[in-house]
Amino acid sequence: MGEIKTVGVLGCGLMGSGIAQVTAQAGFKTVVREVSEELNVKGRGRIEKSLDRLVEKGKLSADDRTAALNRLTFTTAVADLAGCDLVIEAVTEDLEVKNALFGELDGSCDVDTIFASNTSSLTIAAMAATTGRPDRFVGLHFFNPVPLMKLVEVVRTVTTSRETFDRAMTFAKALGKEPIAAKDNSGFIVNLLLVPYLLDAIRALETGVGTVEDIDKGMVLGTGHPMGPFTLLDFVGIDTTYRIAQIMFDEYREKRYAPPPLLKRMMLAGLYGKKSGKGFYDYTSTPPRVIDLGI
Repeated sequence: MGEIKTVGVLGCGLMGSGIAQVTAQAGFKTVVREVSEELNVKGRGRIEKSLDRLVEKGKLSADDRTAALNRLTFTTAVADLAGCDLVIEAVTEDLEVKNALFGELDGSCDVDTIFASNTSSLTIAAMAATTGRPDRFVGLHFFNPVPLMKLVEVVRTVTTSRETFDRAMTFAKALGKEPIAAKDNSGFIVNLLLVPYLLDAIRALETGVGTVEDIDKGMVLGTGHPMGPFTLLDFVGIDTTYRIAQIMFDEYREKRYAPPPLLKRMMLAGLYGKKSGKGFYDYTSTPPRVIDLGI
């Protein structure tokens, strides 16, 4: 296997654009694929805004900003990722969608190309098994916001070769990240521990243990967390948390991973959190105020 020089990123949403930004900043030629030009424009705009903030804070020079943007190419054709040495998938948490994309790439990419998924809850083996390169398939789970969060979970399946795993660890370090090795189980390390905590906070609210404000304040001041569970839920996304919990419950069949009724009701009502303007808090007011959820 040769040196990783060109990276493909499938998806340019919140996570995909962040991954594309850090790879381009680290000196890798980066090809980003979205389903429409409109989404590519939106993704590029998000990257430009993020880089501009780094320049304003003195963490990045204007020349390095320009160089990073010049390493980015945007496309709507999956085939344009055929020449990449590494392809990182960052699309919706839907196994069929992911596998369809990997299947399309499998036939066009070089035999040495490494495939990676940024999934937060699905198993890597469920994707690797559908390709002709299960030994060159690995998990690279980044954290939001990608340009700021240092952690990357590098996930090795039962079929991932040692060489592929080592190259993925080296690549993560080249991005300036701190990689940790994780077993290929749903949720890996962080979400395996984090999701039950978030769901327990919702259950505590449902049963009247405390209010949103008091539970958040208790976990911040009592345990030193940077934000309380409801603030974090709004940041991650109510809909995203619901999907992750569903996937993990299907995998483990343990009650602690089952989405509480309130989480489902909020998801159905479109209360997705910060991205929709309202979740456990109303972000249309300053400062955000707790929403009356009728419980």
